[in-house]
Amino acid sequence: MSLTAAYRRPRLDSAGDHVTIESRYRPPRATIDPDRSQSWLRRARPIVLSHKRTLLTALLLSFVGLVLQVQIPNVLNEAVTNSLQHSTVPLSHYVRLVLVFAVAAGIAAYISRLFLLRTAYAMEFDLRNIIYEHLTRMSFGFYDRVQSGQLISRANSDIRSVQMYLTFGPAIIVQCAVAVVAFGYMLSINVPLAFVAMCTLPFVFVLSVKMRRSMFPVSWLIQSRLADIATIVDENINGVRVVKSFVAEPRELRTLARSADRLQWAYIKDADLRARFTPAVQNLPQLGLALVLLVGGYLVIHDDLQVGAILAFSAYIVILQAPFQLLGMLIMLGQRAKASAERIYEILDEVPTVVDRPGAIDLVECEGDVSFESVDFAYADGPLVLRDLSLHLAPGETVAMVGRTASGKTTVSRLLPRFYDVGAGAVKVDGHDVRDLTLASLRSQIGVVLDEPFLFSASIRENIAYGRPEADVGEVEAAARAAGADEFIRELPAGYDTVVGERGYTLSGGQRQRVAIARTLLVNPPILVLDDATSAVDVQIEQQIHEALRVLMEGRTTLIVAHRLSTIGLADRVVLLDAGRIVAEGTHEELLASTPLYVSVLDQVAEAERAARAERSEL
Repeated sequence: MSLTAAYRRPRLDSAGDHVTIESRYRPPRATIDPDRSQSWLRRARPIVLSHKRTLLTALLLSFVGLVLQVQIPNVLNEAVTNSLQHSTVPLSHYVRLVLVFAVAAGIAAYISRLFLLRTAYAMEFDLRNIIYEHLTRMSFGFYDRVQSGQLISRANSDIRSVQMYLTFGPAIIVQCAVAVVAFGYMLSINVPLAFVAMCTLPFVFVLSVKMRRSMFPVSWLIQSRLADIATIVDENINGVRVVKSFVAEPRELRTLARSADRLQWAYIKDADLRARFTPAVQNLPQLGLALVLLVGGYLVIHDDLQVGAILAFSAYIVILQAPFQLLGMLIMLGQRAKASAERIYEILDEVPTVVDRPGAIDLVECEGDVSFESVDFAYADGPLVLRDLSLHLAPGETVAMVGRTASGKTTVSRLLPRFYDVGAGAVKVDGHDVRDLTLASLRSQIGVVLDEPFLFSASIRENIAYGRPEADVGEVEAAARAAGADEFIRELPAGYDTVVGERGYTLSGGQRQRVAIARTLLVNPPILVLDDATSAVDVQIEQQIHEALRVLMEGRTTLIVAHRLSTIGLADRVVLLDAGRIVAEGTHEELLASTPLYVSVLDQVAEAERAARAERSEL
């Protein structure tokens, strides 16, 4: 299956009308090397090599520009000697040379910077899409244990740190390489003075190594604590209604302040290390300048060196100061990039647990025969949620699943579309173990409406058509009418084009659920799973939905996780779960007459509904 997909993005033209721009997703040119035994740089090498043309062009032009700059001190040396001291060459000749070298170096630097920034943005694009693409393949169990704030941080600030080093690191190394060219020119002028000028380099190298070793742990700590803050902010934004309901804003602010203090400590430690090492790394070349003046002055006094040579050496050392300053920056970028890369690799090295088996087949013409055969299941090494559960749904049959809280009802609905794999036993559709079917074909045949509906920040039309983007307006409206949503949608300011807020919170809970039901009905799957899908809908609206569902359920295999008596009435058969096992099944009337536990569960549900209605009436 091709990774390339198209989407439509509206914009306004000059007349104010909507214009649709067709945009296409371009897969990354390469991916991270999966070999965990390699260094982080070697693992990132395929990304760098996929952009080698623009990167090498940028580096080559940068080197050319620096070489042109290095020519200028040598020209100054000749100008002082030949024009000012001996008057053998007109000074204007050297002025023109300096101007030519300066303009050429400027042009090369401009083009180099342009290509370098293009490479940087392209690498960032690839890295971000590699992570996002990997996250789309991860199983539900991964998201059960990983905080969303951690993922957001690694997909943003960590990627930026790696991108900065992979692009600007080589550019800084090229600038440092100009020291070799400058050293060659200094040797051509005077060998002893050249070694005097470069005598501080070994000390710079030693300090750089110490700086690198000291900064890595702190860089890791900074990135980790940035992710902690991102997690807190993400949870508080998504859970703002809970926070405000419990008047917990001061407590959450204190939590954020504690995390910010921990981050501040790491930043201060990082600043302390940089303050300790960076001045020495950057200013050691200044000592070289002092030694050049001292030794060079002695040689000039004794007629062993021309005055222009001292000027040239001084200019070379000034040119070399920038690479030495960037060397400290390179070390800092490198340590932060290493810490960020290892945090990114932690995500990319995660392997999805629910994947297509080798030789998995497509479920094409689904009859809707569903069976659970001696199923055991537990979440993430926890206790068993389902124990030896066996259940059969004949094609076109509607089965309601009833039980106390935590009896395993929702878990059963999650195993059917293979959101999780069973620990023992098998879940089968049309006689095929779901693990032998491709995930895409299996899930395309199953429509799921969850108890907590999720809507995207898009128009209601786009939300309903999410499973079938090609559906026309008539089909979208028909699905909305079937779900009892058409009436309230048409009363909205822009009707079906009304854009709902994040998660759909600009709509009521019942309205969100009706839109979610319409979204599933539009796909028209042969198997339907309703996980307490009418829990937030009032009785009148629920009746409207049920009337539509009775017609739409004909010929469709439906599993209903039910609480309300009215929802149970939709079912041909009722299954009672307790502690992960099916303890009774039959019609509603049969269970009322024969199973006290069933009566008890319904009484608890009825009491909860009465309490909820009383609370709503008070509001």
